[in-house]
Amino acid sequence: MKIAISSDHGGNNLRKEIIALLEELGISYEDFGPKTSDSVDYPDYALPVANGVASGQFDRGILICGTGIGMSITANKVKGVRCALVHDVFSAKATRCHNDSNVLAMGARVIGPGLAREIVQTWLSTDFEGGRHERRINKISEIEAQEQ
Repeated sequence: MKIAISSDHGGNNLRKEIIALLEELGISYEDFGPKTSDSVDYPDYALPVANGVASGQFDRGILICGTGIGMSITANKVKGVRCALVHDVFSAKATRCHNDSNVLAMGARVIGPGLAREIVQTWLSTDFEGGRHERRINKISEIEAQEQ
């Protein structure tokens, strides 16, 4: 599995914590920054991750900003991305089982590093259930196709 990860300035410290977790788990990743804590615009950092996942260059993506909201809105503008904003372990599991989410967004001002690590571990280790959920994912893809 290869992960794309990014944040804005508000998520910088939590992104570093999640990168340490990925390294502990032996999961390959590419860090899209930012390199400093200077204020940046979250769309500039969400888009490379979303495009990388949509193109198949990465299996999944992780985005972190202050609330996770801006990152998730931006990522979900990219065709083929199913970004879930998650702040609890139950939702992390459910979004993989039912929605086959391929990008995870979290808010560094909403949750702490311990919970974030648990969310990421759950999200990375949970498989999509398929079945009736596959039909629903296909309907999302049909909606995306109509938007062109």
